[in-house]
Amino acid sequence: MSQKTAEKKAVARKDMTKAQWTWKEMKRNKVAYLMVAPYMLVFTCFTVLPVLLSIIMSFTDFNMLEMPNIVWLDNYIRLFLDDDIFLTAAKNTLIFAVIVGPCSYILALMIAWFINELSPKIRAVVTLIFYAPSISGQVYLVWATLFSADSYGWANAWLMKLGVISKEIAWFQDADYVMPLCIIVALWTSLGTTFLSFIAGLQGIDKAQFEAGAVDGIRNRWQELWYITLPNMKPQLMFGAVMSITQSFGFGGIVTALCGFPSVDYAAHTIVHHLEDYGSQRFEIGYSSTIAVILFVVMIGANGLIKKVLSKVGS
Repeated sequence: MSQKTAEKKAVARKDMTKAQWTWKEMKRNKVAYLMVAPYMLVFTCFTVLPVLLSIIMSFTDFNMLEMPNIVWLDNYIRLFLDDDIFLTAAKNTLIFAVIVGPCSYILALMIAWFINELSPKIRAVVTLIFYAPSISGQVYLVWATLFSADSYGWANAWLMKLGVISKEIAWFQDADYVMPLCIIVALWTSLGTTFLSFIAGLQGIDKAQFEAGAVDGIRNRWQELWYITLPNMKPQLMFGAVMSITQSFGFGGIVTALCGFPSVDYAAHTIVHHLEDYGSQRFEIGYSSTIAVILFVVMIGANGLIKKVLSKVGS
């Protein structure tokens, strides 16, 4: 675009209101808007509207059978002041998110960085090996067998054979072991979409930048990682952070598959389980919407914090 054309556009924009200028730009880019319209329609119907409805329903006592009544902040007061199980669920969710979120994120980045250094054929095989647990529908059977409560469980069998224990341990029915085991399983299955996005990001970096970095004084691989690799991967890093946060706050499926619902003494009861309890079993939709809104706010806050941290990468 020439300087004269840019000046003319600037002058024309001054003569129009913001709404008029926006409408003109939308008409000029109507083909692009038509291209994204199907996605925006689906996203609005299945993401935006449910979130808005949950916020509205959180101020009611809707139970799916009767017309909802507005109760204002009663659900929120009940949640934080009268619901002891929710406080336990919030604590368990926070513990899980703080451990699994960052660890799975760093693990995915480091393994992707390692795999990127391999030859293409070996890289494909190793990527499949690491990615397979996240796509296996029966992945929990391995851990259920490994930590079975009887003497046929591999962990019990070996520990008894070595004389470490004298009788079987009911691993997933013991409150002392439930949370650590679920965290281990979550980390084992965490190399999913985030892992693949990191590999794609590493593959897309121009090799000439590493040569230029060597000329500018970069002397080791860690400096390459901080000053070249990570700045070039900011879109993938942001996407991976969002996925890791979403998975770490919504890990209820792992506990349900291994420990049943609810877990023993609520040792691994999470906000997702609490939401499922009131929404799918008790049908207290108003109260479950309150739980969903709190979880949504926490995840948005965590995403904002991660965005600020990633903005400093390579700076």
